[in-house]
Amino acid sequence: MGSIDQVTGIDARQATTLRKAGVRTSGGLIEKASTRGGRAKLSRATGLSPRDLRAWVNHSDLLRIAGVGDKYSELLVAAGVDTIRDLRRRSPAALLARFAGLNGPRRVVERLPTAAMVEGWIRAAGELAPSIDR
Repeated sequence: MGSIDQVTGIDARQATTLRKAGVRTSGGLIEKASTRGGRAKLSRATGLSPRDLRAWVNHSDLLRIAGVGDKYSELLVAAGVDTIRDLRRRSPAALLARFAGLNGPRRVVERLPTAAMVEGWIRAAGELAPSIDR
């Protein structure tokens, strides 16, 4: 798992707050905040909202997919893919088209993923159990 700084949506101040609470990696965030009770406890300890924590756990979940690092997860989130469940339902061709449209003006990634990469991500998402307890 990657550093807490790699999770889409977490800024430097929030990352520092999470590190002070003992959350240093995306995996650590999943461990502490994958349940409603865990999010409530971490929220009380940090002052961060349970809603933000839930979004960040979902984004951390995307980092579990082989080949999806911080920049590709940022691209996925920008394309409206916030969870593994969302990714499972996507069409590779439609997602690639969305990436191309987003990456031009935003320049999220240096190189767009290939069709084979996106198909692999979708396949992997289908095989992984989501980490978050709804």
